[in-house]
Amino acid sequence: MAKKKEVVLRIKLVKSPIGYSERQKATVRALGLRKMQQVVEKPDSPQIRGMLAKIPHLVMVEEVE
Repeated sequence: MAKKKEVVLRIKLVKSPIGYSERQKATVRALGLRKMQQVVEKPDSPQIRGMLAKIPHLVMVEEVE
């Protein structure tokens, strides 16, 4: 039985959350993003995908295997 490759999401903060709602700022912080152009890697999961769906205008997402 072959193992499925784990997909990792590379998330980069490309726009400042200043001027957006507190809820969106909290989502950015919960993803571990603190500074502009910072990149974090998170495992692909429905929870992370849901967070990213709330702030697509602030982040850039790339799938990595």
